[in-house]
Amino acid sequence: MDIDLKEVSVRELVADYKDNKEGGVTGYGGKLDIRPPFQREFVYKDKQRSAVIDTINKDFPLNVMYWATRDDGTYEIIDGQQRTISIAQYVEGIFSVESDSSSKPRYFHNLPADKQARILDYKLMIYVCSGTDSEKLDWFETINIAGEKLTDQELRNAVYAGPWVSDAKRYFSRKGSGSPAYQIGNPYLNGSSIRQEYLETAIGWISKNNIEDYMGRHQHDPNAVPLWDHFRAIIDWIESTFTVRRKAMQGVDWGQLYDAYKDTPLNPDAIEAETKRLIADEDVESQSGIYPYILTREEKHLNIRAFPQQMKQRVYEKRQGKCAQCAKEFKLSEMEADHITPWSKGGKTVEENCQMLCKQHNREKAAK
Repeated sequence: MDIDLKEVSVRELVADYKDNKEGGVTGYGGKLDIRPPFQREFVYKDKQRSAVIDTINKDFPLNVMYWATRDDGTYEIIDGQQRTISIAQYVEGIFSVESDSSSKPRYFHNLPADKQARILDYKLMIYVCSGTDSEKLDWFETINIAGEKLTDQELRNAVYAGPWVSDAKRYFSRKGSGSPAYQIGNPYLNGSSIRQEYLETAIGWISKNNIEDYMGRHQHDPNAVPLWDHFRAIIDWIESTFTVRRKAMQGVDWGQLYDAYKDTPLNPDAIEAETKRLIADEDVESQSGIYPYILTREEKHLNIRAFPQQMKQRVYEKRQGKCAQCAKEFKLSEMEADHITPWSKGGKTVEENCQMLCKQHNREKAAK
């Protein structure tokens, strides 16, 4: 892998600057992808972007930026997008800042020619990385330790840049209600579409969480239609199986459940009735776990309420520290509380349904 330190003047950076809104932002004579289509929006506030220009006006060093080379010889910004857009917007006359000699804000085009030239000649320090996908990913993770960190998926998007990523962002990375994925998937997904978390989830679902392998294999595909179709199929299955939307549905691993049960005949009415019963059950502490439990019947998803320590102490004292199974005496720390009537058969987490077992017999019972 090669990492080169490159000096780029503001004049060079803003050459042919174009902001196509959702279509992306480019500069450096059209050779720099400043913000790929449908990636993170510009988030700097007025004070932050003015601070960037103030740094340049004072000829102070601006924090180093990071670019990555692409196969076609162009570049993509890995770190420094917000600073770059701030610089370009100022030179383009989009906002004004206070100058050194006046408290009045001035636009770039209002400055004397010598001050304009001073800004345009200012040198930015850029580290440019070229190498294999794995080398670049390792480097990006290493430098991504300060400032506003990139998400894991934003790093992957930089490594596997190409037509597939650009098309995938069209579905999954637009802001809020403008995102097709947000429109149909918001009730079931955690995170933000802008920070690429919807895209990460969708790729995780289709790849069984082998995200980098999937992106590597599809990097040069002309579009991401199969990914979008798979995502829509999962959302359709969720809505036909669990017919009432609830907040607890967000963040469930729907991709895994879809893969396992998409061909299993299910009764939506019976599922909704059981969902209501489980929501009302005080022993069920994880409502989001209701959905995988209904399909898998694995109680671990529900995080069944444990017996409180005081309750265990009382039962232990009543039994004089003896295991309910083997009748041998143990310290409280050597015993575990157990439901006499299992929760799955209607047993509640109450003192009358609690027994203390030695760890060996409790484990043996759980294994049956």
